[in-house]
Amino acid sequence: MRFNLVNRRVHYWIAFAAALPLLVIIATGLLLQLKKQWTWVQPVERRGVGTVPAIGIEDLLAAARAVPHLDVRSWNDVNRIDLRPGRGVAKVWLKSGWEVQVCLGTGAVLQTAYRRSDLIESIHDGSFFGGDWTKLGLFLPSGVALLLLWASGLWMFGVTWFGRRRVRRLRVAGG
Repeated sequence: MRFNLVNRRVHYWIAFAAALPLLVIIATGLLLQLKKQWTWVQPVERRGVGTVPAIGIEDLLAAARAVPHLDVRSWNDVNRIDLRPGRGVAKVWLKSGWEVQVCLGTGAVLQTAYRRSDLIESIHDGSFFGGDWTKLGLFLPSGVALLLLWASGLWMFGVTWFGRRRVRRLRVAGG
């Protein structure tokens, strides 16, 4: 069987088999590309005063606890903290999906907002749907399938493009 025919069949069936996971990967990837431009995905980063932190880590927890609707009780409610001393801000990311931005100079809460980028990222890499099984067993193969679709599509494009050029050259030479 000719390589070009096999290539087309493989391209066709891989595209069919990987369509749904690839749609999820592409859609969430587009959202993640826009996370800094779209506050629905990720809140705007506020600036604090100073570039040297004047507060301690316990002050960050106290600032998060001071926001009543977040219901922060202890460090168990905190997912992680992102310190940005050059911007004078600490982002306290809560397990509930909320983000509290705290001024590193004064300890004041600059902003609270819901952060969807982590959820979107877990959907993007497949871990949202069941951990490592879907991440490595479904989404990783879909990514490999996308690479194969790209390569086989590029091959089909090249064969068509170079074939047309050859036909045009033969027509011009043959008169």
